[in-house]
Amino acid sequence: MKCAILAGGRGTRLAEETLVQPKPMVQVGGRPILWHIMKHYGAYGIREFVVALGYKGEVIKKYLLDAYCLDADIKVSVDSGAVTCLGTPEREPWAVELIDTGLETMTGGRIRRLAPYLGNETFMLTWGDGVSDVDLHALLRFHRAHGRLATLTAVRPPARFGHLDLDGDEVVEFSEKPQAREGWINGAFFVLEPEVLEYIDGDDTVWEHTPLQRLARDGQLMAYRHEGFWQCMDTLRDKLLLEKLWTEATPPPWKIW
Repeated sequence: MKCAILAGGRGTRLAEETLVQPKPMVQVGGRPILWHIMKHYGAYGIREFVVALGYKGEVIKKYLLDAYCLDADIKVSVDSGAVTCLGTPEREPWAVELIDTGLETMTGGRIRRLAPYLGNETFMLTWGDGVSDVDLHALLRFHRAHGRLATLTAVRPPARFGHLDLDGDEVVEFSEKPQAREGWINGAFFVLEPEVLEYIDGDDTVWEHTPLQRLARDGQLMAYRHEGFWQCMDTLRDKLLLEKLWTEATPPPWKIW
């Protein structure tokens, strides 16, 4: 099974980092968040990726082209340009297709442009800016059991502010930034059948709007409820939170490999 990753957006809310690189290349713990996402999928045996590039896609290409040597001691023959890796550094067993899906293409359009590389079979899809400890095997079992075209992972994100339980004007409970107790949001981590591509009209289609709305109206969209860790990286605050968790938590909550 292949996993498609959308990595082409501009990431304007994280401009401190994305002026020089696409958001999936912003580092957490010395590695791009894209690497963390692929490590998660790889831990469940999913090692074929199709990455939709757009804004500064060449940075992602260069990172993966250089990955063979980045973690190794190397010997360079300056006259011939030959590079030899010294020792046997650990290698990721990934096959990654890097597809230019256009600079201005919307999320649905990017997915549709990946169609020739996904094959006529079930595939997974996620964004290139969020991490989780979602059990991908359980997610896939859920998807196959209900027989619909699309499954999204529903999550309850951490609240941004302290939660208050009030009795009149009296605070009877205070929780400092707990997980949201009510309401579910789309946390990505989709499992999709190839027929969902028929719900996407073209490059201007936003996946989260008309396609998902139509799938829901047609009774073809199901939600897998994930109660565990989930965190996107939309802002510098989110990036610093993930960095803190990677440094201080043992282990970091999304590190399941």
